[in-house]
Amino acid sequence: MVSTSYKGTNKMITGIVFGVITFWLFAQSMVNVVPAVQEDLGVSLGVLNIAISLTALFSGIFVVAAGGFADKIGRKKMTYIGLVLSIIGSLCLVVANGATLLIIGRIIQGFSAACIMPATIALMRTYFDGADRQRALSYWSIGSWGGSGVCSFAGGAIATYMGWKWIFVFSIVFALLAMYLLKDTPESKVKQKGPSRFDFSGLVVFVFTMIGLNVVITRGADFGWTSPLTVGLIAATVLGMLFFIKIETGKLHALIDFNLFKNKPYTGATISNFLLNAVGGTLVVANTYVQVGRGFTAFQSGMLSIGYLVSVLVMIRVGEKMLQKSGAKLPMIIGSILTAIGIGTMALTFLPDTAYIIVVFIGFILFGTGLGMYATPSTDTAVSSAPEDKVGSASGIYKMASSLGGSFGVAISAAVYGTMTLSGNIEKAASAGIIANVIFALLALVAIMFLIPKAANEPVTQKAVVNKGFADPVNNRL
Repeated sequence: MVSTSYKGTNKMITGIVFGVITFWLFAQSMVNVVPAVQEDLGVSLGVLNIAISLTALFSGIFVVAAGGFADKIGRKKMTYIGLVLSIIGSLCLVVANGATLLIIGRIIQGFSAACIMPATIALMRTYFDGADRQRALSYWSIGSWGGSGVCSFAGGAIATYMGWKWIFVFSIVFALLAMYLLKDTPESKVKQKGPSRFDFSGLVVFVFTMIGLNVVITRGADFGWTSPLTVGLIAATVLGMLFFIKIETGKLHALIDFNLFKNKPYTGATISNFLLNAVGGTLVVANTYVQVGRGFTAFQSGMLSIGYLVSVLVMIRVGEKMLQKSGAKLPMIIGSILTAIGIGTMALTFLPDTAYIIVVFIGFILFGTGLGMYATPSTDTAVSSAPEDKVGSASGIYKMASSLGGSFGVAISAAVYGTMTLSGNIEKAASAGIIANVIFALLALVAIMFLIPKAANEPVTQKAVVNKGFADPVNNRL
């Protein structure tokens, strides 16, 4: 059920961007306030790293289910549910005085992001067309990729001059503004053609598998990599993944519709999106290193990434224009290369203070330039490749890639950094943690080169969708 006469407005775009940044700007600001939170709440670094990654983990776990629910109960309604959860999660962090409310609040923020992200992308797809849609998605990307760029600077500034809890007071304000700005947007949902069932069995297997994997990454060093507990968790995770694929393949109401991945552009956009969100671990390692190893304040470390903030915001619109002129592949390739180079420069931790500060500042500019250039072409490729009745689900899978990429990128980078600091050489530890992110960017480049065709940004007709391997929404066949 969609309002056929309504056309998207700037007010709607602004409301959606405000909703999106409750996660990408405010929730993600935790990456730059690790020392402040640790000192204030008296929690260990291991617990804090888990709390940081939990939001992205739970977002990634439930975003696909939330996207499917958005298609059924209404995309605007699901957005509002997410905004209410964002307020509750932020309140938990504001009043937290220890690890319990910190972890609960971060989990609720993850549920919030899972509701908001696919629902808002689906609203963009529904109420904008052609170049207007690409413009709207650019602003969505400014809220997500741009928000992730601003989070380090904004979080550091707020934590230094107001206290880290004020980050989440501002998050509540923006959530309320988003609800106000979206109040006139008509509801959008898919007309049901028959009984609908939710895949609870698939969700349960997926949840436990992803949590098991996250525990292995974040606590494997603490347990011991060869300990029976770690080995058992690894085995359970692998078996869980295999079992999930087996029970989901061919299921009529599957949590993840694997037919979507028969479309190469969608697959390329989703895989590269996962990997280029995984490089977010760079922010955790780089910010923690300059504060602990070089004596920076949170605000000073945030200032190092100001170039990232400016470049990612500027290049998102540039990426949109490149998409319209040359297709999605070129800006996605250039973007991933620049990202890898930018991150690589930050690994030069052997440099003296002044030289390292200059190199990191330039690296952040290249980092932001690359991600900004990549953002809109990737999102447009994924959204344009999805059939109308599966936009929410397809968007959910795409954003699951974002969240899980961010979660595991942070977890892996922090694990490498934390493990190597035990040797006492913090410079080598930081360099290794950052190099892990260079590898993610290079793998994203490979996925783009092999899976994204030159004209991947062209709108996909229903006939083309069926021919490319999607299920026919009417007859439910391939």
